[in-house]
Amino acid sequence: MSIPGGPVPPKSAPAKRSWADVGPRLASAAVLIALTATALYIGSYFFAAVVGAVYGGAFREWETMVTRSPLTPMSWVLIGLVALSGLIYPLLGAAGSLGIIIVAAILAYATAREGRVWRSAGIIIFGLLILAALTMRGTTVDGIWVGVYLGTVVWMTDSAAFFTGRQIGGEKLAPDISPSKTWSGALGGLALGTAAGVLVWTWFNDSPIWIGLLLSTAISILGQAGDLTESAIKRHFRIKDSGDIIPGHGGLMDRLDSLTFGLFFVVIMGGLHAGFGAVAQGLLYW
Repeated sequence: MSIPGGPVPPKSAPAKRSWADVGPRLASAAVLIALTATALYIGSYFFAAVVGAVYGGAFREWETMVTRSPLTPMSWVLIGLVALSGLIYPLLGAAGSLGIIIVAAILAYATAREGRVWRSAGIIIFGLLILAALTMRGTTVDGIWVGVYLGTVVWMTDSAAFFTGRQIGGEKLAPDISPSKTWSGALGGLALGTAAGVLVWTWFNDSPIWIGLLLSTAISILGQAGDLTESAIKRHFRIKDSGDIIPGHGGLMDRLDSLTFGLFFVVIMGGLHAGFGAVAQGLLYW
């Protein structure tokens, strides 16, 4: 309390926002983008192997989280089966991959001492994501462009939300789920993610721009919903990051969460429009 007539105490300086993690985040993002672009371009077994390995690694984090214990030999078997379900897709198609995922889910449920439902659910989710990614890519050039389009919307939404939210701050978006997320970040991510998606859409596509606008908006919103969903799951298991394999980003699950709902959305929209054998064409050509 100040003394009447006495000197006014100086105002405390506003807390400075830390940007120390930006360098590692940008460097990691550059590596991930290069790997993704290369895998998309090459396609076939290389893309399938990368997708399988990435989601196998994500399941490794999931397994550690839900079982609350170190990895066991059975854990490594399940991780290997998830990865194999991607690699085998070019050879046996969706039926072969789905068969491996079903076997892995049954094994996970039967051998778990704790969290057996979560354990099996993780295998099913990551297995379906592998199928979705490989179905989206297909064997045509259109699959490359859909991957570029989806990645652009999701990553630009993530980046804009991060920088806008950290710079502007303000009202929390979902404080009980993710205390660091703000409405300013969510709106900034939506605006830039949608704009970037429309730009990519018009760059290689002659379909109506309003369709690209609607799809880009939906993907951007779903990306943020995926991020919040993973945050809710991590809060349930009382962990901050799913892992630390990616400097500045955390684990693979932390990097892939924003892609989850958007990837499913792209495959469903493209499949309903032109059939699930031509997902990329169905999404792009209206």
